[in-house]
Amino acid sequence: MPRLVLASTSPRRKELLEMLHIPFTVCSPQVDETISDSISPANMVMELAARKAKAVAKHHGDSCVVGADTIVAIHGDMLGKPFDKKHAFQMLQTLSGQTHFVFTGVAVFFADTIETFYEKTEVTFWELSEKEIERYIATDEPLDKAGAYGIQGWGSLLVKEIHGDYFSVVGLPIARVARMLEKIGFPIFQQYE
Repeated sequence: MPRLVLASTSPRRKELLEMLHIPFTVCSPQVDETISDSISPANMVMELAARKAKAVAKHHGDSCVVGADTIVAIHGDMLGKPFDKKHAFQMLQTLSGQTHFVFTGVAVFFADTIETFYEKTEVTFWELSEKEIERYIATDEPLDKAGAYGIQGWGSLLVKEIHGDYFSVVGLPIARVARMLEKIGFPIFQQYE
């Protein structure tokens, strides 16, 4: 069975991939994430996911490599990870009481073939007071997450409703990843057959 490699150091993506009960390794992708602001959020996350998968695949040629990228979009602006606590505060103020979209792009590189897709999930926040935002930032949870929140942690208290794939908001649309692996010939259910 070919090896599976996750081209990400995100602990959340690692936890989600572990749900498939397939042995895999984690490799940090060293890529330039500079990209044009004129590109759509969907194309941006697919392009960045592909860059990550290709960069790792160079060193793991016989493996199946999964790369991913997530971004938050609201009113035509794209929110990546905040630079610091002040930036996180600004992001959360922007999201307060609003509906935004979370785009997660995935790239799967296997047998010299790359397949990409994205998931778009709609998330609505409660109206947040400055004190609520400050308390959330004090947890340090927002500092390494797109849009300055993690839906699987304390950030769940900010979310009023969600339409779409919850796991995509966490960072990896695992059901769709499993289907893509099967489609390209990576045997995810081999251990049960």
